[in-house]
Amino acid sequence: MSAHAAHFPSQPADEPLRQGLAIALMAAARLAPQRTLLRDAGDRRAWCGRPAITWTYEAAAEIVGRLARGIAAWRLAPGSRIGLFFAGGAESSLAHLAVEAAGHLPCPLSPVWEGEALSAAIESAGLVAVLTEGRRGTRRPAEELAFTALRHFGLRFLAAFGPGLPDGVISLDAMALERGIIDPAPGLGLLTFAGGDPRRPVRRDAALFGAAVAAHRERLPSPERVLTLLPPHDLRGLVTGLGMAVASGASLETLIPFDSAAFRVALMRPVPTRLVVPAAFEAALAETTLPWTVRAIDIVHRAPTRMPVPSARDVVGPPCLDVLVLDEDAILTRPRGRWDIPTLDESRASEVPHPLVRRPRNGRLLCRAAPSHRDTDDSSGDAIWQETAYCAHQAKGVLAVIPTP
Repeated sequence: MSAHAAHFPSQPADEPLRQGLAIALMAAARLAPQRTLLRDAGDRRAWCGRPAITWTYEAAAEIVGRLARGIAAWRLAPGSRIGLFFAGGAESSLAHLAVEAAGHLPCPLSPVWEGEALSAAIESAGLVAVLTEGRRGTRRPAEELAFTALRHFGLRFLAAFGPGLPDGVISLDAMALERGIIDPAPGLGLLTFAGGDPRRPVRRDAALFGAAVAAHRERLPSPERVLTLLPPHDLRGLVTGLGMAVASGASLETLIPFDSAAFRVALMRPVPTRLVVPAAFEAALAETTLPWTVRAIDIVHRAPTRMPVPSARDVVGPPCLDVLVLDEDAILTRPRGRWDIPTLDESRASEVPHPLVRRPRNGRLLCRAAPSHRDTDDSSGDAIWQETAYCAHQAKGVLAVIPTP
């Protein structure tokens, strides 16, 4: 580890994070320029025809600044919505940060979507540009989008990483090599899609996203590395991945697509690690001997679900945190078996200093959201309490999160 990294504070101030990830990145880069921010795991060359990337905070900040300068040259209206069509990896993080730094609204798109779903997302979110990659396994996302764009007059720009791009698609690699950077604009938040439905965009402003990341981070001391198996196309992947890494001054290592051999190699890297896995992986993970470097495990559950209770292996192994995802509304992180969701009355809501989720006595879960949370209009005004689609019931230590009748 470099001398810079050794003196990097474990928890940078929350204020830059509440102004957006790009501003938080620049603040972190000034404090620890030589610390690694982004690293790809696995055989990236076989997956996308490109070598695995490792970028320090300083290098990533410069690349983000160059990409943001190139995007700004498109002269889009401030706050334009720009899609991000990536499976994951360092390039997807750079693209997200660059869109935000250019003063626009990142809109991650699910990597499993194809023609009709992509077209629906472009229309419903009002996208004016999309950033993507030239190759993804057997797929060619840039070519797919170039064909889809013929239906959408409002989609003005397509740009992608990778060689062999179709005509009319701007090369992000060339853009990243151009001289000159711009200072990041304050973050405007992001758009994701409720229930993975391309027709249901959800807006979240930068301050609320920063609060979600801060609430997730505070449950354990920050690690040197976040190793994640989740793609960054929704709130759960962004909060536990890129958001957690930038907020903590940690490195983010992504393993997409999943490969068991590459996973074992990544686990053995001698860096204190916070491992992020979907709940479906927990049984297989229990059969895996984890190295000393794994200091905590985030098990990510989507509602509706019954949260697991502590077992013997939770006592002897690294701390296990359950991350409950309420669609694109909220994320709750708790040590296994400790679900202390506030159960305050409506009249006492103002007494809670910085809550993100609470549970009135009828069990209906409420989340803190901007007034425009469930549409794509510009958000304005203070955050409000908004009903989610779930109720929570706790009995004998077991928390069940079920759809509201």
